[in-house]
Amino acid sequence: QASPSARSFQLDYEHNCFRKDGAPFRYISGSIHYARVPRPAWRDRLLKMYMSGLSTVQVYVPWNYHETLPGVYDFTGNRDVEAFLDLTAELGLLVILRPGPYICAEWEMGGLPAWLLWKPDMTLRTSDPAYLAAVDSWLHVLLPKIRPRLYQQGGNIISVQVENEYGSYYACDYGYLRHLLGSFRALLGSEVLLFTTDSAGAQELRCGTLQGLYATVDFGPGSNVTEAFGALRRVEPKGPLVNSEYYTGWLDYWGEAHASTSAAWVARGLEDMLQLGASINMQVVSWQRALPPGVYMFHGGTNFAYWSGADYKDKYKPVTTSYDYDAPLSEAGDPTEKLFAIRTVISKFQPLPVGPMPPATPKYAYGWVALQKYADLLDVLDVLCPSGPIQSQFPLTFEALKQAYGFMVYHTQLPWDVPDPATLGAPPHSICDRGYVMLQKEYQGTLERDGQTTLHVTGRAGDTLDILLENMGRISFGANTSDFKGLLGNLSLNSRPLSNWQIYPLAIDTAVQQGWPQAALPKSSSARRVGPAFYTGTFETPGIAWDTFVKFPGWSKGLLWINGFNLGRYWSRRGPQQTLFVPGSVLHVGRPNNITVLELEEAPPTPLLLFLDQPLYNRTL
Repeated sequence: QASPSARSFQLDYEHNCFRKDGAPFRYISGSIHYARVPRPAWRDRLLKMYMSGLSTVQVYVPWNYHETLPGVYDFTGNRDVEAFLDLTAELGLLVILRPGPYICAEWEMGGLPAWLLWKPDMTLRTSDPAYLAAVDSWLHVLLPKIRPRLYQQGGNIISVQVENEYGSYYACDYGYLRHLLGSFRALLGSEVLLFTTDSAGAQELRCGTLQGLYATVDFGPGSNVTEAFGALRRVEPKGPLVNSEYYTGWLDYWGEAHASTSAAWVARGLEDMLQLGASINMQVVSWQRALPPGVYMFHGGTNFAYWSGADYKDKYKPVTTSYDYDAPLSEAGDPTEKLFAIRTVISKFQPLPVGPMPPATPKYAYGWVALQKYADLLDVLDVLCPSGPIQSQFPLTFEALKQAYGFMVYHTQLPWDVPDPATLGAPPHSICDRGYVMLQKEYQGTLERDGQTTLHVTGRAGDTLDILLENMGRISFGANTSDFKGLLGNLSLNSRPLSNWQIYPLAIDTAVQQGWPQAALPKSSSARRVGPAFYTGTFETPGIAWDTFVKFPGWSKGLLWINGFNLGRYWSRRGPQQTLFVPGSVLHVGRPNNITVLELEEAPPTPLLLFLDQPLYNRTL
């Protein structure tokens, strides 16, 4: 291995290739997101990627995962990006780092922190001074951690992406890209290879590329390779042709069929690119005439807690909790037929590491677990919002109350008698994203963004009206990433606006992590099964804590916590995902495992969960 002084990773424009320590070099890379994989599983997933024949991994850094509040940083536990990068080096993998500040990745708000929206007039991903100040503050914390890990400094990071698919954003602000280029150069030095990634459309390449940043493209196995690289050549006439994201599968949206891509199709596309001499990342292959692509995703993982994002394609489309992506390594990290097909292709072009592929992680079907209703959500607001409600004439957004994720309750009273059914309604696009309506604590139904926005109600003056608002994840790709949450407009009754609201920002995760509700006295709550309510139970493992999948037979929609860890949203009624992945690392051995479920709409007559040893991703199964 070259000494740090002799180490280099450069572009060779004359021979259209990369040069590592002076010698022509091509990589085959795959994408993995450490934020979607529990830390105890990092080594297993990276080793499987290495044994598949990959030389390089692509890694996103989600800003909002680390700077949770302005100036408040978290690089501990699952968020220890330095430990993850050190592990890649230990296993002999190179790294292509993608630190944003925007990453898309179908991650909440594309990795941008929700607290940016506390300044509602801020224009994201532009030269807006307030936005740039926040970006610079973050880069001055992150990039000094990266610099010693650059290849030229003796580390294993060979290149760093600036922004992400910026050409797909409406702003087309070259001043912003120039500012980022200056910041990255100042903090990382002049030698590191900086690049951009965009789709292969002319407009996207025009707005997403900049002199001084090497341009790459992304596309999947169904695309016309010659056409895509022809478009790239128009902005980058010389140098290696790189597909930074070669799509091995696709993501799932709630309410749509599970996406899948055949192993043979993916393998054939990969072989075609390798025969071109490409470099590839699985996501992407990087190519020499064309380099093998980087494979996206090689391992998808899970959107735990509230981290799943959303797309906006004619309507709001929230992403499922599973980010399995039909990838070569499954959500639980198991090698699939697609992985072995890709490995076979790679073996035709370069020797594979010696030794067996590590096996699938063991799974356990813990079986049926009975739960019992603990309380209706409206009966425990004192626990979930200990500081009490905020009074406001009209509704306020999550951002106005500095609530990033999760839920808020909007409470008022009917101002007059409503003997005949009256229309409770919201202006268009003002329910962000789902509103669960209770009158006198009785569940009336759900209002939904780009869906049902009216209900018919009756009642008397003074009756309580409560709407539990759920944030389903901020838009992570598309023209408008300023995706405010909550009630964005006033509710009306027969077109007459309602006022005098009490608003409760709920800190459910804080309570659950502190042992609630198991540590609390039982609540005497109604026996009704409809409307937002908490259910609890326990189960013991038979001396082992193996990965498992939990199914929600007869449940509708909600969230699951086990031992205080938020495993994300289930939505059995809408699908396609029918199970949540439970990593064995969150389970206890030798003492009870505490389960908390927040069901938002309707629980089954007998509230049971079923723990399986395999996932169900498609409601047709």
